[in-house]
Amino acid sequence: MKSKSNAAITFIFITMLIDFTGVGIIIPVVPTLIERLTGGGIARAADYGGWLTIAYSAMLFISAPILGGLSDRFGRRPVLLASLLGLGLDYLFLAFSPTVFWLFVGRITAGITGASFSTAQAYIADVSTPETKAQNFGLVGAAFGLGFIIGPVVGGLLSKFGVQAPFLFAAGLSLLNCLYGYFILPESLPVEKRRRFDWKRANPVGSLRHMGRYPSIAGLLGSMVLLYIAGHSVQSVWTYYTMHRFQWSETMVGYSLGFVGVAMAVIQGWLIRIIMPKLGAKRAVFIGLFLYITGFIGFGLATSGWMMFAFLVPYALAGISGPAVQGIISNVIPDNAQGELQGIMSGLMSLTAMIGPLIMTQLFSFFIDKRAPAYLPGAPFYLSAVLTLAGLLICLRSLRKYHNLKNAAIPVVPVTEH
Repeated sequence: MKSKSNAAITFIFITMLIDFTGVGIIIPVVPTLIERLTGGGIARAADYGGWLTIAYSAMLFISAPILGGLSDRFGRRPVLLASLLGLGLDYLFLAFSPTVFWLFVGRITAGITGASFSTAQAYIADVSTPETKAQNFGLVGAAFGLGFIIGPVVGGLLSKFGVQAPFLFAAGLSLLNCLYGYFILPESLPVEKRRRFDWKRANPVGSLRHMGRYPSIAGLLGSMVLLYIAGHSVQSVWTYYTMHRFQWSETMVGYSLGFVGVAMAVIQGWLIRIIMPKLGAKRAVFIGLFLYITGFIGFGLATSGWMMFAFLVPYALAGISGPAVQGIISNVIPDNAQGELQGIMSGLMSLTAMIGPLIMTQLFSFFIDKRAPAYLPGAPFYLSAVLTLAGLLICLRSLRKYHNLKNAAIPVVPVTEH
């Protein structure tokens, strides 16, 4: 049983790694593809890029709880395989799109079928013991970090063979993974443990309404929302900004994102376990948010490409703030409400993924247009610094108001072999 469990978890890890790698692979070449299909410049590509991200996030926000309910009714295996198939088809749509319309068709398809993250976590919960759940869930985070190390670098290298090459490679990975899962992946949810599908439970809005039950953490959740939106200046504009400001190629963009992935993997996977016990959660929040502000302002003020790499260091180190805030919030919520809390946070992240890209890409497009009152390509990063500062002030108020959070600590689960 243990060997079967380990084999299933290994497949889930590979599935998530391929998912995140595929996303990373196409990042460096998306602007070039959009420019080719629209016949416009980088500003117009940024506009369309923002809307494509919103289309994907909106469908993912709607479909995630639905797919979760379907996996409870029919099992995890068919939902995971459908997600992998949908992702592979999306990459093919992107590779062979004759017009921008088909880019939207592909992104919407990926959003509808792409909620594999929540299903993968449910699968891990099914096959894990209470003692191994934490470390097994950590594998999903590790897959995310590795995927965004490998993906952009591979995408940048493949772009030398044409703008379609990264999309075709990503499609091949996803479809092969789907085929592998069809023959190898066992079902994790026994028939006797399945439940009836209920549309009332498959409702993304309903889970968000429960946030009002935890007024003591509303401020901290609000600060996380601001930070999620601020992060989209990097996630949604980085490629367009560096190509416009420093004339970076797709390959250079891939290298820079790979650098981010390495830094985040080292900090999140290793350094945070050393820093957190010494700083404490509360201090880590303040230091991390201050480092985010430093990074955002630095990106906006950079006058040379090497400066972007330099300011990536404080930006990556700022990653200690996210786990710190989540740890404080988690310590306030009772054990029997932890799943509900994670659902609320996932909903908030999906909502900001619809808002953030639109704000940041439109702001960038506006301030590099010849008709703009001032040429300010770094405007999205400056807005992110302001939003992060607001989040920092909210955290200060929340942590002072609720004195029971002062000694909050984050339990660090050691990684062991199994």
